[in-house]
Amino acid sequence: MLQQSLDLAFVSGVGEGGIPDAVFETALADLAPALERLRGDARDKTLPLLGLPADTADLPGIREAAARLRDGASDVLVLGTGGSSLGGQTLAQLTGYGTAGLSAFLPEPRVHFIDNLDPLTFATLLKTLPLKTTKFVSISKSGGTGETLLQSIAAITALRGAGVAEDRIGWHFQGLSEPAKPGKLHALRALLEPFGVPFLEHHTGVGGRYSVLTNCGLLPAAVLGLDIDALRRGAARALAPVLAGEPVAKTPAAQGAALNLAAARSGRNIAVLMPYSDKLALLTRWWMQLWAESLGKDGQGTQPVGALGPVDQHSQQQLYLAGPRDKLFTVITVANKGKGPAIDAALAERIGEQDFAGRTIGDLVAAQGLAMIDTFARNGRSVRKIHVDHVDEETHGELLMHFMLETILTGYAMGVDPFDQPAVEEAKILAKRYLAEGRG
Repeated sequence: MLQQSLDLAFVSGVGEGGIPDAVFETALADLAPALERLRGDARDKTLPLLGLPADTADLPGIREAAARLRDGASDVLVLGTGGSSLGGQTLAQLTGYGTAGLSAFLPEPRVHFIDNLDPLTFATLLKTLPLKTTKFVSISKSGGTGETLLQSIAAITALRGAGVAEDRIGWHFQGLSEPAKPGKLHALRALLEPFGVPFLEHHTGVGGRYSVLTNCGLLPAAVLGLDIDALRRGAARALAPVLAGEPVAKTPAAQGAALNLAAARSGRNIAVLMPYSDKLALLTRWWMQLWAESLGKDGQGTQPVGALGPVDQHSQQQLYLAGPRDKLFTVITVANKGKGPAIDAALAERIGEQDFAGRTIGDLVAAQGLAMIDTFARNGRSVRKIHVDHVDEETHGELLMHFMLETILTGYAMGVDPFDQPAVEEAKILAKRYLAEGRG
């Protein structure tokens, strides 16, 4: 279960440099109507995201599609960008995906998330993969995402070049998109359905960056054998205080939103998320999009930064401790104590570190996380601690829902719409125009 502590974020906890306590108290008061608005969304069912944790009707279809993808496949490529991919990636990391030293040894089917459109990378990948045993998941909520469409066309062309018959191309694909609207071209369906490609329907009321607990995230998780029921159970745990009518002070996501609001109001315009677990490294990338795209509007918002402990104690700590006091740090610690390889006593003595004898690598990582939090506090840096006992599907679901709720509540309290992204849409329109004009 997620445990959150805010004590070391304020002047009363860290002295000069902390967030003024009075600013936080004002932010807490401002969160009350935001929290009530979110409860209204749940009661009125106007925010479908809040209904996902209790929903199980779509899980059999996800498992069926996952079984179809696994059948005969050595590799599964997930084609999509942004929220259509980042959520799936953070779930996949529970199996070792994206973790240095582990990802090369994962069993088949190997899952690859091709989320950044790079011509050389994708061309090399299509030449290298065993295409006759490779399958593709094409994800686009609208069906018009340029990256997904171009990747899918390139994949079809590569399959043809590898000698795959036209009537077998459909076997290599799974689509995931919103239903087609009458009288309007749905590009992804128009591309894939003539090959007999089956589609899962993207939830129409859940946008890409909030879609990790829909089939967008759960389908690749199921392909990898993860417990998708447990992911939603964990999400339900984070949502429970909201549905139960708890006040801001007893709703962790609302407290976190108040903290971020107070940080922004007191000049801390950078939010740093720093977990001490490889299994949460990609969570920071997912969160960065969620936070930036949801709140960066009307001249407001704070800059999200992802870090990873303990490695970034070496690469970023100098700036964090001796640079400007413009950051709010959130450190996620895991109960690592006693875990991992044990340290041989004789070898520890040889290097002059007798205190290492009998300890484990997990003991050191646990000590480093605690030391980082205390060092932030000693240097007058505002820091929030989130602790979990372990990182599994249920815990991951709880963390994901916690940060989604925290983001929505912060947006409500700021007076911005946390669900649109007008600046992103403008760039997409211009990119398509420049492509048609041959510019670039």
